[in-house]
Amino acid sequence: MATLQQIQSIFPTLDAVPEAYRIETLLEQREYLVNGQLRIWLGNMNPIESPVCIVKDGQPSRYLIGSTPMLTSKESLEALDAAVRAYDLGRGYWPMLTTDARINYMRRFVEEMKEVREEVVKLLMLEIGKSLKDSEKEFDRTVSYIVDTINELIRLDRDSDKVVYEQGIMAQIRRVPLGVTLCMGPYNYPLNETFSTLIPALIMGNTVVFKPAKYGVLLIRPFLKIFRDVFPPGVINVIYGSGRATVGALMESGKIDAFAFIGTNEGANQLKKMHPKAHRLRAVLGLDAKNVAIVLPDADLKTAVSECLTGSLSFNGQRCTALKMLIVHESIVQSFLEALSAEVSKLGIGMPWDPNVALTPLPEPDKCKYLTEIVEDAKAHGAQVVNENGVQ
Repeated sequence: MATLQQIQSIFPTLDAVPEAYRIETLLEQREYLVNGQLRIWLGNMNPIESPVCIVKDGQPSRYLIGSTPMLTSKESLEALDAAVRAYDLGRGYWPMLTTDARINYMRRFVEEMKEVREEVVKLLMLEIGKSLKDSEKEFDRTVSYIVDTINELIRLDRDSDKVVYEQGIMAQIRRVPLGVTLCMGPYNYPLNETFSTLIPALIMGNTVVFKPAKYGVLLIRPFLKIFRDVFPPGVINVIYGSGRATVGALMESGKIDAFAFIGTNEGANQLKKMHPKAHRLRAVLGLDAKNVAIVLPDADLKTAVSECLTGSLSFNGQRCTALKMLIVHESIVQSFLEALSAEVSKLGIGMPWDPNVALTPLPEPDKCKYLTEIVEDAKAHGAQVVNENGVQ
């Protein structure tokens, strides 16, 4: 692992940033999508700083790449009203469409989406520090996910033509939309995991209010025109701003029928409690994770170390499914630690566009301080730092 001085020396000057990944003009995004219209926001803006620091006068500082609207409850409620009108208690154009018709809309969206791959990948790298390889993988996985969702819906629709016989009752089962849906995803996979809530909601006939994650906001910008041009007015509405000012108002209105959210259980509970009829709010949640790896005495050490390294440090460990705890049998723990430390020392540290980079800058400004506090707490409880350049 690199020392602090080496880490600071990794950050480039602006001229050293490859032209393909450089932001020459600030991306001041004032557009947001409501009822099929790209509206212009003239109020306060939220600055977007890249975790990629730029060295100026010998000191690295965060790289300002653009800004996004800081909408208020007024604008978020206008977006909600557009979704409510488009759904119209299930009688709107979108929920009443046939499955085949909605699939055709989604296929057109996929084709349009592929056209903005390069721009989205660039913004993934600059906004959250994800490596080029992982950013490309996230985009391509999202396209594959949409195609798989379409194919699964075709299968479900075909199966719904069959008559089911259960406990003396014959029936046909058809799935219907739930209603107006609020979709929110996490910053670590702001495209893939966000779309894993958004796409199923849309294709099943729900209308949507979509708020991007706290980081990885600008990368939704290339999709706004696609959403506007592909889907009927009010079917998808995109808002920006602080959760307190926007999402709280949506929940308190009582007009949200379904809540699709990937984040912490604390965040989900706080938002659900704001709904005046929380008992009828459908919730689709992906919350927290404490994934564990258990390494037994007969494990192949090389394989176990490789899997634990990938599981715990892929995208700097910023994954819901990252390994948070490693439980290793005492008879092999020393050998395991030595092998793991050796592999950690080989991980490449650098900028997202560097070839073979493994560890990249973190998007949250205070995260390094938090991680240091965790290490100090572990040491206070008897833990030891074993890798060569670890925190002492």
